[in-house]
Formats: sequence, C-alpha cells, structure tokens
Amino acid sequence: MNCEVCQLKELEVEHFEIREVLRCILHTIVFHRALGLVRPKDIDLELFEITYVQCGDSELEKKIDEKIEQFISWVEKHPNKKSQICLSFYEVKKNKQASWFTNKIERLYWEHWYINLNVAQQARTHSSKSHHSKVVVDPGEGALDERSTRRAALEASLREVLFQIIKFVNEKKDHVPPIPNLEAVVSFPYEITIPSSSDSAFGMDIIKRMLQTGHPTMLS
Repeated sequence: MNCEVCQLKELEVEHFEIREVLRCILHTIVFHRALGLVRPKDIDLELFEITYVQCGDSELEKKIDEKIEQFISWVEKHPNKKSQICLSFYEVKKNKQASWFTNKIERLYWEHWYINLNVAQQARTHSSKSHHSKVVVDPGEGALDERSTRRAALEASLREVLFQIIKFVNEKKDHVPPIPNLEAVVSFPYEITIPSSSDSAFGMDIIKRMLQTGHPTMLS
C-alpha cells in the first residue's frame, strides 16, 4: 500500500499558544479526511484572526484534547526541544499468516501527518527586590511591539500550514482506501502519536511504521 507523508511547516510557538495551534491543525486534518456524516462547526481562535472547522463530534474533540494535554505535559518536562506530533490514518487487516510473535490484526498505514513545533522557553517574571518593596520591571513598548510582531508572524505561518493541508488533501487522493464506514463521523481509523518520556521510543515507533508501510512518498 502506498503511504503518503506530509511534513507540515515548523511553527515557532510559546507555551500558552500550543493548545489553540494544535486544535486548529488536528481538527483541520481530521475534518478533511472525515468522509462520513459530519456536522461542520466553525471555530474562531481566540489568539489569532483565524477560523477553522471541526466535525462536530464530542468524542473526537475529547480524544484530540486528551492528546494535546499529554503533549503539553511532555513539553513541560522537556523544555527547549523541538517536538513533533504524528496523526496517522490506517486500515485494519486480518493477518492470515499470523504466528505467536505477530498480531492477527494488522494496521496498514496509508497517511502520516507530522506537525512540527518549536516551543519557546517560557519567559520568567523579572523583579527587583529590596527590604521594603518588590518592583516588577515594565517590559516596555519595545518588548510589546516585538511580541506583537512575533504573534503576527505565527498567525501567517499557521495560515500557511492550513493551506498546506488543503493543498495536500486536494492533490493526494489515489492512496485513500475505500471508505469502510459511511455512518461514522471519521470513516477511517486514526491515531495521534506524541513523543514519549524517551525520545528513542518515539523514534522506534516511527521506524516500525516505516517498516509496515514501506518507503513513503514525501511532501514538504
């Protein structure tokens, strides 16, 4: 089976922006691959002038939020590291030649989406302590302008990622398998993988998928 891979543009984010950015990207991907009965729901981001669409399924929203919270916990334990989340779609096949060391059910991955984030270190509050008072240093207009410029750049990059997703789903269609379940909101089985406490474990999981799906076609 041909497995397509989409490496999304890396985004420079601050810790408090992770949740909104990931919700926007993950829901956009799933919406475009959910070929079942969806109830589109427009969502306006609070931090950016961007609107995206969810499938309108509470279970799907819960699963995505759980993975995002797990990822945020990982980021807090591994500061100053570039990180990656993988959203994969697959088919389930019964392995007729299964033995004692292989599963009877086999996952055949047909699409991987890699979301790349570079999380900036959280800024500390600067203060000047004396015997009588604690004075908090004003960041000043320059710092505020810098933050505003950085936020605008992130918003532009996030829009690029959304267009990248739309471009990919419109151009890459031949590898999509027959729809297994038209009644489900998300017709295809999927999984969201985040880095584990050991970076090598995440790497081994990726290698295992490559072995299962063969050499994927890359799209930057």
